[in-house]
Amino acid sequence: MWKNLIQIAGVKNLEEAETLISKGVKFIGFPLRLTVNAEDTTEEEAKSIIETIKSRSVPVLITYLSRASEIDEFCKFLDVSVVQLHGEIELAELEKLKRVNPELQIIKSLVIRENNFSTLVKTVQTLNPLADAFITDTFDPETGAEGATGKTHDWDLSKKLVELSGKPVILAGGLTPENVFDAIMHVRPAGVDSHTGVEDVYGNKDAEKIERFVSEAKRAFKRIAKQAN
Repeated sequence: MWKNLIQIAGVKNLEEAETLISKGVKFIGFPLRLTVNAEDTTEEEAKSIIETIKSRSVPVLITYLSRASEIDEFCKFLDVSVVQLHGEIELAELEKLKRVNPELQIIKSLVIRENNFSTLVKTVQTLNPLADAFITDTFDPETGAEGATGKTHDWDLSKKLVELSGKPVILAGGLTPENVFDAIMHVRPAGVDSHTGVEDVYGNKDAEKIERFVSEAKRAFKRIAKQAN
């Protein structure tokens, strides 16, 4: 499920979702119930989009919710089987979530900011038995945003997290068609994620950028597979 994953987050409408699918994007992220950034769509609109595309994609709820009951209820409302937990969550709540919804696939974010690498390592070690995958991202100290910042981080740190995690690690944070190949070759992640990096100046998903992003990501994954052989 996680190998050579390409996720694009933040669709505004069904048309954007259909564009992503047509360009070969499998995982489509829906950021909802956020703490800083504004949602790209309403919860009802997201539910309608997911209902239409679910058979052809993997919709992912991206949220800062931290209580197992709320996460489970929201996932069932949207009818998603993958959730990306982008905020802090207690181990007990994650254990409870796995009990009440054992089929739910959980991606836990690892937001890289200044001097927090040791904290991220502890998070990986603590949550590893419960998380199905991790995703690294970039903190923006100017806005307080922990994703969709358009900013990269030190890829050496993500590379180290890939090496020690034991679980698939997705790379996010400022990825664009121009840098995704180099990012994958350097970090060797299980997958990549982009939000603002494939948008036009108006914040809409750009079909040409999406196509180049997917092409460059696939080129890198293919190069790595060839090197492994």
